[in-house]
Amino acid sequence: MAGYSFLLDRDELNQMLGGGFPKGSLIMIDGPSGSGKSALCERFAYGLLDNKHTVTYISTQLTTKNFIRQMNSLDYPIGIRLLKGELLYIPVFPLLKESTPRIDFVQRLMGAEVLFEKNIIIIDTLSALVRYSINQEKSLELISFFKKLSGVQKTIILTIDSTEMPPNIVTEFKDAAEILMTIKMRQMGSEILRTAMINKYSRPEIQVGAMIGFKVEAKSGVMINISGVS
Repeated sequence: MAGYSFLLDRDELNQMLGGGFPKGSLIMIDGPSGSGKSALCERFAYGLLDNKHTVTYISTQLTTKNFIRQMNSLDYPIGIRLLKGELLYIPVFPLLKESTPRIDFVQRLMGAEVLFEKNIIIIDTLSALVRYSINQEKSLELISFFKKLSGVQKTIILTIDSTEMPPNIVTEFKDAAEILMTIKMRQMGSEILRTAMINKYSRPEIQVGAMIGFKVEAKSGVMINISGVS
């Protein structure tokens, strides 16, 4: 197939999201803290690696050790992928914790060529990484940079919390994305129901659903949850 498959036998996520991400696409996942953005990215990363694609994963939340533990807890083991160089994991969390708002992560991100050598680049969470240095000019520059990468068949997956960036800049990124998902949460009894709304999906291999209910379970990972869309 023409896209990057993240098919796993244990769930239907790949089939529900068009049969794989188109090569050379910009994907955006928007949701508040705790909505499941990282869990989806971890599921995508594991599935992509399992389908013989290479991945760079930039995280603003977890150290390398904690990322490995988190993936193991979801039954997404990636230790061997790291050792083989199929997965490049970059923890930005320690840097963010010690940084001042004046650090320009936009320029640092675009200048780090080694980050963009893999098939798929995941940045989780972009808004936390650039919120102190982003403005309209830099957002357009960053979008242009991502589009150039997509021109050489790199697929970029970005997560954002839209409350962390100015609305006009959020709109620019959403307009530029070929695939846009928005995660909603609601409480039902003791359970939190998460729904990924598919706002936009260009070039799917197969039909894409309008929304996907999911939950995150230890030792199971991301599970499709039909009740999440009721």
